Amino acid sequence: METLAMHISNGIINGPVAAAFAVLALAALTLCVLRGRRDLDDRLAPMAGLVAAFIFAVQMINFPILTAGVSGHLMGGALAAMLVGPWVGALCVAVVLVVQALVFGDGGVAMLGLNITNIALIGTAAAYLLIAPLLRLLPRNPTGLGITAFVSALVSVVVAALGFVGQYWLGGTTDLGGNLTGLAGTMVGVHLLIGIGEGLITATTVVTVAKVRPDLVYALRRLRPHATAAPSVTGGVR
Repeated sequence: METLAMHISNGIINGPVAAAFAVLALAALTLCVLRGRRDLDDRLAPMAGLVAAFIFAVQMINFPILTAGVSGHLMGGALAAMLVGPWVGALCVAVVLVVQALVFGDGGVAMLGLNITNIALIGTAAAYLLIAPLLRLLPRNPTGLGITAFVSALVSVVVAALGFVGQYWLGGTTDLGGNLTGLAGTMVGVHLLIGIGEGLITATTVVTVAKVRPDLVYALRRLRPHATAAPSVTGGVR
């Protein structure tokens, strides 16, 4: 019986494309480090560690998609973006991916740049680009925060999955059973279902944290409406 690894396995994408995305991922993570240093404080640093540990745990839930070493799983980009911000959030997810590849063999080491690009960078960025406008449009209560978390998580998972489709188009080396349109349809269909699960987990986690310690939710601290006070929680987000 074949054992499917998380993420993209070695050999799915050719060497030149994998190398190009490794350089891209390294450059983007360097930017994240430089920008993330501005956000780190006594609250964010320990929260980043907790977020990374939580994402590592939920990514262990693995759903085989194709027969050649590609699988789907929860990603955590939206959760990280909401709790610790896009820059530190991308770093948290990237650290998880590196540990999984080097220590546990989840995802090919040669494909690490591709996986970091899709899951840590594209996933987190797509989530935050939705979080910012949604938190300004929706009411500051548990319902509004939950909707923001759910929608951003769902969309980020699908967008990250499409990142793999683009990479496969650039340098796919393995027959994944059909044309590019069919591959895209398979990835989107499966990741819509995964995104619903991730959205529910993200919404539940973020709302729970916000009810207890709203000051630990990066999105509530930084994405507040103009001319309003910082959100507070007394039995709920307001």
